[in-house]
Amino acid sequence: MMGRKKRAKTCDTLSHVKEDRISQLPEHLISEILFHLPTKEAVSTSVLSSKWRNTWRSVPALDLYSAKFSNFDAFLSFVERFLDSNREESTAHSSGQLRKFWSNFHDLDGRFKDFPTRWVDALTRRRIQQIDLTFFIFYPAHKVPALNIYTCKTLVHLRLRGAKLANAESVSLPCLKIIYLEYVKYPNESTLEKLISESPVLEDLTLVSLSTANATGVQVCSKTLKRIRIHKFQVVIDAPLLECIRTEIESGKDFEIINVGSFAKLDIDVALGNATYNISIVPDILTDICRWVRDLVLSSNVFWKDILLYSNSGPVLHFRDLSRLDAKFSKSDLEMLPTILESCPRLEYFRLELVKDKSKRRERKKDPKVMFATVPQCLETSLKFVELKRLIPGYEGEIKLVRYLLKNSKILEKLRLDVYYTQKKKCDFLKELVSSPRCSTACEVLVL
Repeated sequence: MMGRKKRAKTCDTLSHVKEDRISQLPEHLISEILFHLPTKEAVSTSVLSSKWRNTWRSVPALDLYSAKFSNFDAFLSFVERFLDSNREESTAHSSGQLRKFWSNFHDLDGRFKDFPTRWVDALTRRRIQQIDLTFFIFYPAHKVPALNIYTCKTLVHLRLRGAKLANAESVSLPCLKIIYLEYVKYPNESTLEKLISESPVLEDLTLVSLSTANATGVQVCSKTLKRIRIHKFQVVIDAPLLECIRTEIESGKDFEIINVGSFAKLDIDVALGNATYNISIVPDILTDICRWVRDLVLSSNVFWKDILLYSNSGPVLHFRDLSRLDAKFSKSDLEMLPTILESCPRLEYFRLELVKDKSKRRERKKDPKVMFATVPQCLETSLKFVELKRLIPGYEGEIKLVRYLLKNSKILEKLRLDVYYTQKKKCDFLKELVSSPRCSTACEVLVL
């Protein structure tokens, strides 16, 4: 008997030692951990113990996809009950206040009634910080409820996809920093312009494929905006603090610049499958680069060919303020490299990525020769960092290009080479690299 009692006591001690440490954390920390999980996973913790049964209800986030529910009524009921319980929690504890609401209404066949509008109204009256709603983008406009999200003291991040905006009579969003609108229907330009201009701390704006009747273009006026991404939507930009414009070209230029930060970044891509577009936009974009841009990212090699055609038919532009260039070239584009470097007399950072040609014409079987008539000014006075990345089979002139850069770059600090060779060819490449003369004694060469 004594032995059994001793064993029982030992088991009790071990059970106490093995008790999970997460359960011993303060409730507000547990709630914060669950905040970063999808709601479905947070709810599953209710089976752990009686202590965890209702813990998920105090989580300040709702993250749901309607198609994961057995039917529409189950989804609707769950959200309604969650909002009710969270309202009770937020009344009792400030940590229970709902901060994030994310929902995807993809599979509801347009049977929305008024519940999204009712939920949004309830959320904007509380201390919500992030609203993220996605509707199936092919729903007819009359089946999508118009959302009124223009008054909320705490909202920081608004993301809508496939939604419809109500007419805005006034806007009061003192904390809103991020707006993301994709395939959103809006009643008129005035509504969208108010949302942007009357958000006094707005920093990040994304506008993709928005639609309205008789659209002509939206004025983006903001004294605080730092970043904008636009695609298939016409805007006129007046944002004196703007640091970065990202755009994807399909048929024409989506933006006109009136005023931006003096050293803005421009990131241009050509939409996949649209290797041909209206070439008449090239001079306009080059003028923008000359006038506004210091940091240029060209994410498609297609654009370079049109720059070369324009340069051959008209005056060569000089990008006097450009200090950073991140570009993708095909091997055939490399013939342009001397012209590009000569056009950037103050270039400090140059990243070159060799990629497969996206244009419809075939790559030449013979590698092009890169011929420098003179040493570009940037190599002598400003270029400090060069990165060469190759995502295609070997380029025969690669070592010659590398040797040229090392020989003529007077203040180069780092040359980074991300290239692939077989073991034998890599040894030969490294031998040539080591024996290459360097104009800059401070230059560090890194081979990945």
